[in-house]
Order: sequence, then structure tokens, then C-alpha cells
Amino acid sequence: MVSRGTASVRGGTARSSLDDSTRSEGIGSEPTVSSRLGRYVLISPCRDEADYMCETLETVIAQSIRPAKWVIIDDGSTDRTPEILAEYAAQHDWIEVVTRRDRGRRAVGPGVIEAFYAGYDSINPDDYDYLCKLDLDLRLPPRYFEILMARMVADPRIATCSGKAYVDEGGRLVNERHGDDMSLGMTKLYRVSSFKAIGGFVREVMWDGIDCHRCRMHGWIACSWDEPELRFVHLRPMGSSQQGVLTGRMRHGYGQYFMGTSLLFISASAIHRMTQRPYVLGGLAILWGWIKSALQRKARYQDPEFRRFLRRYHWRVLLVGKKRAVDDILRQKGLIPSQ
Repeated sequence: MVSRGTASVRGGTARSSLDDSTRSEGIGSEPTVSSRLGRYVLISPCRDEADYMCETLETVIAQSIRPAKWVIIDDGSTDRTPEILAEYAAQHDWIEVVTRRDRGRRAVGPGVIEAFYAGYDSINPDDYDYLCKLDLDLRLPPRYFEILMARMVADPRIATCSGKAYVDEGGRLVNERHGDDMSLGMTKLYRVSSFKAIGGFVREVMWDGIDCHRCRMHGWIACSWDEPELRFVHLRPMGSSQQGVLTGRMRHGYGQYFMGTSLLFISASAIHRMTQRPYVLGGLAILWGWIKSALQRKARYQDPEFRRFLRRYHWRVLLVGKKRAVDDILRQKGLIPSQ
């Protein structure tokens, strides 16, 4: 029995009819699947991930459909990360390691995207149907990429998607509670064509929110699903990778301010986060990160059209919920029938 807000990442058999029909046609046979679903490339920026990366490496190797290529960017690691990467690259010719100079510190936000592009620039994206920015602190279920690609084949409106992240809290797996209208930053699977059309990731804080809203501006879907076979374990909880969880929450508040989120919406979001560990303080830290940024008159994302779109979308979310707000955009674009 799983407690409310918790789940087993390995258990469960809930699948869509698409997933069941795909399996009946031979999803376990990799040549058949690859030719029908397409090819994907993984790009993984990392720094000092020796404590977590082996689980990610092993669960990617065990995927029912392996990536055509996996580019891992060592962003100046000082632990055993380079040694571990060398061992895996020697065993698997589809794993390639790109090494960057040590900048002397872990860089979140823009620094991660700089490292991502060091990998992206080493490939020809047109050789692949999909690409995924994948962190190296995850434990993935075995059919993760197979199912996501099948969903994207079935629905051409989906530009980017992911499963849901869970964290281990004393043996209980607890949902990190990301919105269904976002693909998660630690594992964003994209159609290459959509990724190029939105201009890729901005090299700014909140890159992993701006991209999903840009997809919606094009009339495409950005989404994530909370289903047993798409749940993955986030070995390092969201926002805890630099100076602790509260610092990460404040950074999130600043990122929302930068992106253009209103005080009303961030307040509602912060209240929602107060019911998640660290209780109350986590939500307050998000709100203070936004308010502090406003008081300091920090720069905001310099795209007025984007910020207007975001404000309209957030206002609609507060009024009718995320699903109806997304459907309204698709209806305006003529992608679903008018009511």
C-alpha cells in the first residue's frame, strides 16, 4: 500500500491503450521499435556526480530502447566522475564524454545550459528525432524513453514531455509535485524540430520554465505524466544541489521573478509548496526569493511578448486550472475543436 503523495517507482502496470498496443506489436524487439519510434540522443551536463551517476548510467543502459548516442559533459569535476565516465565510455561506443575546464564551483541555471551546449554543439541534431537533456542523479524505470517516444508519435502536438520525479524520504517515495504542464528540467525529452523552432534553451535562470511556455506560444504541448512506468527517483532532491534546499527555493523564487511571474501567482505557488518539505519554510523561501528580487529591481527576461503571454496563462490557470488553461490555448490555435 502506498501512502498519499508516495508511490513505487518500480511497481504498477497502468498504461495507456497506446502503450499496450505498442507492446503487442513487438516493443521488446529493439530494431522494430527503433525504426518505428525513431532515434534519440541524450545530453548530460554533470559536475562531481560520483555519488549518484552510476545509478543513472546503469538505468540508461538497461532501457528497452537505448539512445543512439549519449553525450556526457564533464563540467570540471574534481571527484571520481572523470574516472567513472571513462570506464563506461570504454565499454559502450554510444557514450561520448566531453570535458570542460574546471571553473572552480558548481554552476546552476545558465552554467548548466552552457555545459549542455558544449555537448549539443558536438552533434548534428538532425541525425536524431528526439533529444533529451538528462541529469546524472536519476534512477529511471526501464521503459522510460520507449513510452515517452510512443506518446509523442501518437500525438504530434507534444513538443516536450517527461515522467514525474520522486524522492526517497526514509524508504518512502514522495512526489516532488511538478505541474503537469511542464516537462521536468532534469529529464526533458524534445522533438528535435520543436527544440530548434523555439530557439533551444535560453542561457538564463529559469530556462526550464521558459522553454515550456515558448512551446505553448507555438500551440504545442509541454507535459509530464505521473504513471508507474514513468516515475523516476531524483537521487538529489530539487533545489538542493548547491547550498541547501532553502537556498534552492529562494533561487526558484528569483527565477520566477526573472521569467515574469506575477506576485499573485508566485504567492499561490508558494502556499502550495508549504505543504512539501521543508514544510512552510520552503514556500516562504520561494516567496522571499521573488520579493527580494523585486525589491532589488533585478533584471527580467527581455521579451515583453513572452511575459504578456505568461501573465495571461497564469491568470487563466488561477481561474480555471492548468488543464483548461492549456486546452484554451490549443483551442485558440485550432488544434482542438471549439466548445
